[in-house]
Amino acid sequence: MDSDVNDLGALVRDRLADARASAHGRSAHLFLHDGPLRQTVIALLAGCALEEHNAPPAASLEVLHGRVRLTAPSGNRELVAGQIARLPQERQALHAVEDSAVLLTAVTAVPETPRPAPAGSATAQG
Repeated sequence: MDSDVNDLGALVRDRLADARASAHGRSAHLFLHDGPLRQTVIALLAGCALEEHNAPPAASLEVLHGRVRLTAPSGNRELVAGQIARLPQERQALHAVEDSAVLLTAVTAVPETPRPAPAGSATAQG
């Protein structure tokens, strides 16, 4: 089997089992790390949370199992299994409403786009 292929069902089961065995009620596994791209399965038991933290430059959160609440200054929202959402570019926290597992897809760096020269600026002449 290709080493780049992962079984999300197995990752969810393993992370939930590890979360149940953890004193903190959570477990995470970074299974894809390719340049600035990261994919992590995170399990949280009901009532547990990832406390407020900074958001990566670009990210989405897909709920694979359970129900979670994403809290941010722009507003709170609940997501259930099967839903996916873009994460806001602000500090946020994630709370498990019930035993849950999520897939966090994050881009940790974005290329800078070249800015056009201001109007009227000098250009190179040949």
